[in-house]
Amino acid sequence: MSRSPRKRRSNSRPKLLVVGLGNPGRRYGRTFHNAGFSAVDLLARSLGIRLVAEGELERGVANAFGVTILLARPRTFMNCSGLAVAPVYRDYAESPDGLIVIHDDLDIPLGQVRLKRGGGTGGHNGLRSLLAELGTPAFLRVRIGIGRPPEGVDPADFVLSPVPEEARDHFLGGVASAGDAVREILRDGFDKAMTRWNAHKGTLPEGPEGNILLAPGEKTGGSISRKEARKDDAEEV
Repeated sequence: MSRSPRKRRSNSRPKLLVVGLGNPGRRYGRTFHNAGFSAVDLLARSLGIRLVAEGELERGVANAFGVTILLARPRTFMNCSGLAVAPVYRDYAESPDGLIVIHDDLDIPLGQVRLKRGGGTGGHNGLRSLLAELGTPAFLRVRIGIGRPPEGVDPADFVLSPVPEEARDHFLGGVASAGDAVREILRDGFDKAMTRWNAHKGTLPEGPEGNILLAPGEKTGGSISRKEARKDDAEEV
């Protein structure tokens, strides 16, 4: 049975939760599995907010396109993500559409971003934990492609391995594009954003100054450059 979140009437409270999945600690900071963490970090930076530890989350509140959002990263390990997210989901979200989860996806080519409403877990332990604790799979997903592991490499080992140098630009492009996908959701709504991003297979052209956060069909309006994404990655040691 789905656990219904409690409704709040105050207009000052967040109307949308944006949660990036990953594992805490330096050991996992540069791994494929932490794509969701990295996307939330870049999104927070672009919105000018700092995430602060509170309970089982690192969290911060921002306003974008007239929507108040709560950005968060669980402080638990991936397979306990639902334990960290469920309390704020029940406090703030009015329905599963009030939760956007950003996560890595083995079944999407490296660097591509696709959107999805509901669905299964695809073997992803973070999604499995969310489904178990929320009681519904119907939340919104922004999926960052990391591609399939090389032949002979176990997927569980692959997702927990550091992103190799030759793949880093594509990986960081996907991370930053996920942030832009969230911004488009806030501006235009999830269904419209999903149609546009999935139709373009989640890939974005690089702008004249290396900007990789242009929405499909847009020539201007990106918010984080490729240079900034690399800088943020370099600071994570």
